[in-house]
Amino acid sequence: MYLLEGKKIMIVIIGALFNAVAMNLFLIPANIYSSGFTGVAQLISTLLATYAPFTISTGIILFILNVPITIIAWKKVGRSFTVYSFFSVVLMTVFMEVIPVYKMSPDILLNAVFGGVIAAVGVGITLKYGASTGGMDIIAMLLSRVKDKPVGTYLFLLNGVIIVTAGAIYGPEKALYTLVTLYTSTRVIDAIHTRHEKLTAMIITKKGDVLRRAIHSKLVRGITTVPVKGGYTNENKEMLLIVVTRYEQYDLEKIINEVDPHAFTNILQTTGIVGLFRKE
Repeated sequence: MYLLEGKKIMIVIIGALFNAVAMNLFLIPANIYSSGFTGVAQLISTLLATYAPFTISTGIILFILNVPITIIAWKKVGRSFTVYSFFSVVLMTVFMEVIPVYKMSPDILLNAVFGGVIAAVGVGITLKYGASTGGMDIIAMLLSRVKDKPVGTYLFLLNGVIIVTAGAIYGPEKALYTLVTLYTSTRVIDAIHTRHEKLTAMIITKKGDVLRRAIHSKLVRGITTVPVKGGYTNENKEMLLIVVTRYEQYDLEKIINEVDPHAFTNILQTTGIVGLFRKE
C-alpha cells in the first residue's frame, strides 16, 4: 500500500514538473495558450500585464483559481482524488515560480508542438494514476455528472473561449498556433489515458464473491455477474461487468490487483448509457 501511494506521489510530482516545463520554456515565451484553467490563468496574467498597474504570474493565478474548485471537489468528488489533484496544482505553481521563463526555440511551431506534447504527458500520467491537474478537469466531471454529457463538451467550450481570446489579443496567427497546441495535447492524452467519461470493465475471475465485496467497499457501482467457463482450461469462473467513470479506473484496477492478480480484465470505452447510473 505504501509503495503504491509513494509511486502515485512521484507520478504527481513528475506530472506537475512536466506541465511547468511546458509552460515556462515553450508556451508562455511564445505567447501560446494552454488548455483549461492553465490557459485561463495565462489570459488573466496577460490582461493584467497589459491593462493593470501590477502583474501576477500565471502560476499564482492558477493556484488562486483552483482554491474554490478544490473545496467543491472535496464535497462532491472524493477526498483522495481531491488531495492529490490539489497537490498537483500546488507543485505546478511552485515549479512555475522556480523555473525561469525562457524561450527554448525561436520557432513558434516547435514551441506549440513540444509545449503541447510535454504538457499532455504530464496531464496524462497524472490522470492514469488516479489524480488530475485540477481546474477544468474537475468542473467538467461535475457538470457531466449533472447533465450526463461527455466531459469533452465542456473542455471544448472553454478551450474555444481561450482560442478566440488569444486571437483577439495577439492576432489570428497566435490563435491558430494555440489550436495546434490544444490538438497535439489532446491526441497525446488520448494515447496515455482515455478521455471517455465512462468505461465498462469485464473482469473474469475465480474469486467473484471476494472481488465483488472489495469493489463495493470502495466504489458505489452496480455489478452484473455472469457464469463463464475457460475455453482452454475448462475451469468454471465468473465474469463481473461494471461501468465506472475514468476517475474510478485507477481504484478499480488497484482493487483487482490486490484481490486477484490473476484475473483477466478487459476495459472498454463506453459512449453512452441508457438506464440507471449513479451520478453523485
